[in-house]
Formats: sequence, structure tokens, C-alpha cells
Amino acid sequence: MRKAEALLPLLALAACGRGGEAGPPLRHIDCALAGAAGFKPDCTVEEVMQNGRTMLVVAAPDGMFRRFEKVADGRGVIAADGVEESLAHWVADGVLEVSVGQDRYRFPASLKGDTGPSDAATP
Repeated sequence: MRKAEALLPLLALAACGRGGEAGPPLRHIDCALAGAAGFKPDCTVEEVMQNGRTMLVVAAPDGMFRRFEKVADGRGVIAADGVEESLAHWVADGVLEVSVGQDRYRFPASLKGDTGPSDAATP
């Protein structure tokens, strides 16, 4: 009986959150983690607003996550955490590849407008 009583606070905490409301569905994106050569659709991404900024939270299957900030200066997204900078480039029409360290992510994205590559990408 003692073990069951000890679990009650954890169960109550797990019930907290969105008040029973389902959040937006997570999108799956291709990623190549820890220097992997090939991409797999193993990462999920969730878009959240934080202090007036649009953030993309990308989660890997092992529980590791990275946060990116959407920017309108032509780069598309930048790393929002850590000391490593992100590098972004187009790998195909509608696919923006973002690298941070040995990890690579492929976001579905498009250029705002159609005047040239200096326009901001929108993942």
C-alpha cells in the first residue's frame, strides 16, 4: 500500500498540463543524428510561441531535443540553444537542411515570395 501512496503525487503531476485538451499533432521530419550518413523520419517537431518568437522544438527518438528560432533574415531558422551555430541550405525545392554540430534536420519549407534566394525561408 505504501508504494501506491508514493505514486499518487506522480500520477497527479502527470495529469496536469493541457487540461485534457489535445495539443497540435507533432510533425515528423527527416534527421541524421550524430554524424549518420542517411536520413530517417525519426524526429518530431512542434511549433511554439515563446516571448513573441516562433520556436521549433525538434525531438530525437532518444529524448534529446534542440530548439530553433524562425527568423526572417533569409536563414530560415537558427539554433536557439547551446554554443554551436546552425547552418542552413536548400537541398531541394521545399526542403531546408539545417545542421548543428553532427546533427542534420530537413524541414519542409518555402521561400516567402518568389523573388530570389535572399528571401526568408518559412519551415
